[in-house]
Amino acid sequence: MPRTRINHWIKISPIRLIDENGRNVGVVETSQGLRMAREAGLDLIEIAPNVRPPVCRIMDYGKYQYQKSKQEKEQRGKQKKVEVKGIRISMRTGQHDLETKIKQIEKFLNKDYKVKIEMILKGREKSLFNLAKEKLSQFIELIPLETKIEQEIKKNPRGLTIVIGKSSIGTSSAQDKQ
Repeated sequence: MPRTRINHWIKISPIRLIDENGRNVGVVETSQGLRMAREAGLDLIEIAPNVRPPVCRIMDYGKYQYQKSKQEKEQRGKQKKVEVKGIRISMRTGQHDLETKIKQIEKFLNKDYKVKIEMILKGREKSLFNLAKEKLSQFIELIPLETKIEQEIKKNPRGLTIVIGKSSIGTSSAQDKQ
């Protein structure tokens, strides 16, 4: 993150100045803005460096940093955090084990997690890419919940991966039945 320029570090002139009361003073020379900030006992802070002329404000730098950190913290709180849970299967996984894994996937999807399904291929199985892809697709079709594919089947050094999530279409009808 680029460092905020204050006082004598602001080299561009002229600047658009906002005074300590939040009023727009207008476009002034940087030296005049610095003088006004010193007279008020505050700092000249560049708040919008990418516009021309850059916008600078007269205020206490500590207060500015506090407001900025508070704003960033608020934005982080609004972000939706989605966890991805993982399930591993192989070409040789038995039917009962697949059913158990499907139940586990259902639990994850009901808790609104995304699920990354990995099909591990060992040795000569790696040459059977099409068969493994088909088997993975069949496994996904066995999942009784409405799912949407977040990330298509991808080949990686250990095998195949796919990421699925709960489809929003199937959730409303399931809630209506209860």
